[in-house]
Amino acid sequence: MSTSEDPTAPSGRVARRQRRNRDALIRAAGAVMTEKGIDAATMLEIAERADVGAGTVYNYFKSKDELAVAVLEEMMHDLAVEIEEITVGFEDPAQVYAFGVRTVLHTATTDLSWKQMLYRSEVIADALFRRMGPFAIRDLRRAAQAGRFQVPDAELVWRLTAHAIVGVSLAITTESVPPGAKDEIVVRLLCMTGIGADAATDLAAHLPIDQIAKNPR
Repeated sequence: MSTSEDPTAPSGRVARRQRRNRDALIRAAGAVMTEKGIDAATMLEIAERADVGAGTVYNYFKSKDELAVAVLEEMMHDLAVEIEEITVGFEDPAQVYAFGVRTVLHTATTDLSWKQMLYRSEVIADALFRRMGPFAIRDLRRAAQAGRFQVPDAELVWRLTAHAIVGVSLAITTESVPPGAKDEIVVRLLCMTGIGADAATDLAAHLPIDQIAKNPR
């Protein structure tokens, strides 16, 4: 069959081009929004940085806000991969999960890109659940299998945790909750795993905070 007769060839090329354009727009938006902030960034500037037509950006994202969410989702996935790389040598699966929770809370309250989007808490919480979920849910299940956590429904626990992290991060950035409460917040989030307050406190107290601080993303 010739290329012209292959119905999948054109669509394959189109799909690849669309993927490249979308990826380029997300990268460009991330760079521009980091430099200038979400409010000051313009779709025209982002399109120019991505080397696509000014109108092309709207073929992929309906608004700058939607594009900002896409940027943050990619950052969430990158953070999940970074946490996995840092914790690869951890022997306790419960510590792996706890480290991830503490790192996400730290990032959400210190990284400008995250902080700028927290006002859309419901959208961001859903994005956090979806993008970091495969990693967090896996870690919850491993800790439960090791007898460290009591988690009959790991997906539900992570959903509750994701929403709680976003909500309390917004409270911290708006100064409704003091930043110094982060350690206590982590303990309460870990209590959702069924380990009890004392065990959660001990687990949180032995996290390598220095590694979290060096990898804020």
